[in-house]
Amino acid sequence: MTVKVITVGEDILGANEEKAKANKSRLDKHEVLTVNMMSSPGAGKTSLIMSTIHRMKEKVRIAVIEGDVASSVDADKVSEQGIPVVQINTAGGCHLDANMVESALNSLPLEDTDLLLIENVGNLICPNAFVLGEDRRVMISSLPEGDDKPLKYPAMFADTDVVLLNKIDLQPHLDFNTDAFKKMVTGLNSDVIIFPVSCKTGEGLEAWFSWLESAVKGKKDR
Repeated sequence: MTVKVITVGEDILGANEEKAKANKSRLDKHEVLTVNMMSSPGAGKTSLIMSTIHRMKEKVRIAVIEGDVASSVDADKVSEQGIPVVQINTAGGCHLDANMVESALNSLPLEDTDLLLIENVGNLICPNAFVLGEDRRVMISSLPEGDDKPLKYPAMFADTDVVLLNKIDLQPHLDFNTDAFKKMVTGLNSDVIIFPVSCKTGEGLEAWFSWLESAVKGKKDR
């Protein structure tokens, strides 16, 4: 009897990519700039999203998809700001996928949205392998994690448009080599933009907001 070999990873990723293309086509139709935000747990994804909402919600119509293993803690924070939000609980899954995002899109007012922020599950292994239909990928890293993260998790940094180096207010208290970090990141990805920021003090965030506003405008002007 002939043994049939199934390459599970390729099958899963291939199906996900097709669904992601459909998601992107749908989002493009409504001219929604979609940003996939990835990081390890505790790096500051939610803090960054909340800072972005506070700064931009009067000028840009924002919606959010929150991805977590469990709970709706982060989605509740977003909802309190009057922002449309959908919570995806992966029940142990380590990343969002395009099928999950498609379900979330069905519950969002895409016709009244300029910017969709997707907070992926906190994980430095597999989120970057699963496209969701996004326009931009943003990686958030923080000083307490150490400056060697790009060396340990190169795929997460190699396939991203922006790296936000968060919690720079802690620099005086940590042995973090910013120059070495930037050198490693740009060595993996020469086109990446790096924004050192602090969600606590607000330092550096204006550069991030300006980049994001320009990207939203660019999506509308295409």
